[in-house]
Formats: sequence, C-alpha cells, structure tokens
Amino acid sequence: MAKSSKKQIDQDEKKVIEHLQRNSNESIDKMAKACGFSRQKVWRIIKRLENNKTIWGYTAVPDKEKQGVHHYIMLIKRSNEPAGDIIGDVIDSFKKYAAKNLGVFVQTACLLHGEYDGLISFTAKDMGGATRFVELIKKKYSQYIHNITLLEDIFSVKLCGMMNPKIDELKEFFKTA
Repeated sequence: MAKSSKKQIDQDEKKVIEHLQRNSNESIDKMAKACGFSRQKVWRIIKRLENNKTIWGYTAVPDKEKQGVHHYIMLIKRSNEPAGDIIGDVIDSFKKYAAKNLGVFVQTACLLHGEYDGLISFTAKDMGGATRFVELIKKKYSQYIHNITLLEDIFSVKLCGMMNPKIDELKEFFKTA
C-alpha cells in the first residue's frame, strides 16, 4: 500500500479536525462515514493529533441559562510597566482557577495584538460576581493594568464552533411588529 503524501495527510487531518470541531462527541464510525475514511484511519489521525498536541482537548458547550450563569468578556489594556515578573503568577492563577471561590469559570484567556492586550472570557452567576472578578484582577495586577472593559454576552450565536440551538429566539428578538 502506497504511503500518503504529506499534503494528503495534512488534508485528511484538516478534515478530521473540522469534523471534531463541529461535534467531538460523535462516534468514530459516524465521523469516518462523514469524512469518507475508514474507522481505523480516523482513529489513527485523532490519536496522532492528540499525541503531537494539535488537539489540546475536548469540551462541552453547556446552556448558560440551564447552568444559571451569564457569559462575560473582560478586555484588558496594559500599562507601560514591564510585566515579565508576573507572567508565572498569572499562568499559575489560571491553572488553579483562582477565581472559582467567586463563582467564576474562565473559559478563554489570551493575549491580543491591537487596541487591547488581553481578553478573558468567563462565566459568573451575575454581574456582581463578574464585577468582583474584575476588581480582583485590577487589585492584584494594578500596576500592570491601564484599563479594563467588562462586557456581557447577551446572546451567543456560536460558541466553540457550535451554533446555538436557540437561534430562533434571536430571530424573534429582532422581528419588527
């Protein structure tokens, strides 16, 4: 049997990744059928992608209302103070979920290039919990932060690549009488 070219392997991996992003909980049999591959090929591709850390992990996309939480986005603008000394502390805080005692679950934390320097996407029970989390960040890293903007996600059209099953509610919201 001839070995696949690097280009073909990359295309096959991309197809499997795209399918996993749409529904990582689907059976390997269904995924293989959708991709046009054998079950064994899909399994080997997934294992290779997991082993080389192309795939970091898998996640569930829960309904915020059923969880009793709201989704918030914190945008952070750094000060001009060099932040090299605190990076380890920040990373350790995210590893330990330092804000869980506030009822906050951090979903995404990333560095940005542009008007803002950082973004933290998180859930909290209410705006009070979200505000306390912002205040905790401001207090802990005050000399490194110039400004923080807090936004509440009113309706997520798509999360983690998944279309919101309640999309018709958004259509109703925008209907005019």
